[in-house]
This record gives sequence, structure tokens and C-alpha cells, in this order.
Amino acid sequence: MTTAILEGAALKGVAICVPDRIFDNIKDSDNFDPQEVKKVVTIAGIKRRRIVDANTCSSDLCRQAGKQLLEGLNWSPESIDALIFVTQTPDYFLPSTASLLHRDLELPTSCAAFDVGLGCSGYPYALWLAAMMIQTGGAKRVLVMHGETPSLFTHAKDRATAMLFGDAGSASALEQEGDDQWGFSLHSDGQGYKDLIIPGRGFREPQPENDRDNYLHMNGASLFNFTIQEVPLLIQNTLNLMRKNIDDIDAFIFHQSNQFMMRHIAKKSGLPLEKTPMILADYGNAGGASVPMTLCQHYRDKKPNSTETAMLLGYGVGRSWGSALMTIHPDTVYLQSEYTKH
Repeated sequence: MTTAILEGAALKGVAICVPDRIFDNIKDSDNFDPQEVKKVVTIAGIKRRRIVDANTCSSDLCRQAGKQLLEGLNWSPESIDALIFVTQTPDYFLPSTASLLHRDLELPTSCAAFDVGLGCSGYPYALWLAAMMIQTGGAKRVLVMHGETPSLFTHAKDRATAMLFGDAGSASALEQEGDDQWGFSLHSDGQGYKDLIIPGRGFREPQPENDRDNYLHMNGASLFNFTIQEVPLLIQNTLNLMRKNIDDIDAFIFHQSNQFMMRHIAKKSGLPLEKTPMILADYGNAGGASVPMTLCQHYRDKKPNSTETAMLLGYGVGRSWGSALMTIHPDTVYLQSEYTKH
């Protein structure tokens, strides 16, 4: 377990970008029996999903979110010291997608830009990296971008995954400011790497004999058991680290895995459902990008008049899981847009 208490960084803004294409699971799922579709929708809680077309990448969504955020904060691109891009759906094997975003956002050559190849847990990990950069004095302003297009790697006839995933991009801005404390608890268990895996398309098996191996395989039962066991412990460990209790936390921002799983975690952890916002009914599971999406939507709608404390929770592919406990300020900017091709 990696834990850290960091300070001196403030979240200044979050922008999210979703595709304008809406897939209605009830109306549009032609590959499955209607009763099976209704069962999945009822259990998972996913009615609609935002999905990209075949020519749109996660970087396209993040680019739009990033430009909107810089404009909304009135930040000059030249003021950005680092860009962290989190994804498991990169544009290319190489170069890094961060390099493309660095170009498109017109960031300076003094800006460090790199990819982080994590999925569901990626947002807390990236915030940890950004907060460390700021605390050590290596950066004053950091952009954290997390985008995923999982709809492109799910098989249309796989009932276990085809109706779950949506696509999204996000940009978050951190700045050296104040004395906010951030608490992080980060974990990995590579023994479970096969629970969520695309066997093909990589260098291990670039051209699998079975085309199905070019798409996502998910061991749902194993993932559920792992999540129900580890995430309540993660929540308690994070509370203990920061000497907080559940009543001290205003919102628990979950990776939007599925409704059934999230409610089980909340019940086992003793969390009030009103403190666990869920947006997956309209957007689906957008992988790790669902964490900044939920954060953005929750606080954009709530508009708090005073500071609040939020715990962000990511868990899944890897297996990897992590948390970030942070301060939410009333003046933080929250923006959302639909992707428009240029």
C-alpha cells in the first residue's frame, strides 16, 4: 500500500466532454433479447450511453475539454508546467498521446507531458502525481487529462460488456496555492490482470487467431468479489490516514462501475446514498474518466457556498485501486460540453 499526505495544491477547475451520440440501451440493443436487455439495465442502472464514432479518439474529447478549461480559467497555455494524460485507449502505440495534446493545446516546450496507462483507478493516481509535482516545487500549474473510449473495444455481441460502457474525456487543473491537504491511498494486485483484458492488439499477441480476442474480456464475478472486499477497506484506510470519519466527508465520488456494485460498496461501508452521486444512468461506465465526470457534474449542480471534503475512488482493471481525499472550494470552475468535430 502506498499512502501519502500532500499539501500546497488546489483543484481550480474540471471540464468534461462527451460525444453527442446517445445510445439508448433499451431501444438500440438489437443484438440481445429485449428481456435480457431490461434485466441488464435494471441491475447495472445504465439506460443510455454516450459513444464516439469510429474516427474519434479519447484525445479528441480531452482536447476539447482542455481548451474549454484553459479558457474558463483564463490560463495561458504558456503557464502550464506539466500535462498528465491518463488512458487505456491511446491514439497510437507511440508517440504518447500526451505529445499530441501538448501540440494541440499549444503548450510550451518547458512543459513536461507524458501518458499514464491506467484505467478505472487512473484519476486518483494522476492527482497523486500532480500534487507531488506541485509540493516538490517542480510545477506550479498541472493539467490532468483522463479520457477513455471503451465503446470501441467492447464486442457488440458480448452481453457482459456491450451495454455497460460509454465514452468521455476530461481535463482538471491543479495549481500551487494555499495549504490544502490531499490524502492518497494506492494499491495494485497484478495477480488479477486477466479479470479485464484485451488479449490481442498488443505486442504479446498482435494478431490473435480468434477475432474475439481483439475485444474486451471481463470476469464479472471476480471483479465484483475483489471490489466488494477491497474498496470498503480503501475507504476506511483513507479516513484513518486523514483522521476523518464518514460524517466529515461531503461526497464519495465513485468510479461509475455499475449501480449494483456501487450500492453494495456503499452499504458495506456505511455510506449514505445521498453522499454517493451516480451519473451512469445517462452516461454509462466511462472507465476512470467517470470519476472526474461525476465530480464535475455533482459540484456543478450543487454549487457549494463553502469548502467541502470529497473522497474520490477508482478501482478495476489491473487490478488497481486508489483514493484521493481532497478539499473542494466554492470558486472551483466546472464545465461540460458535447464533442463537436473540427
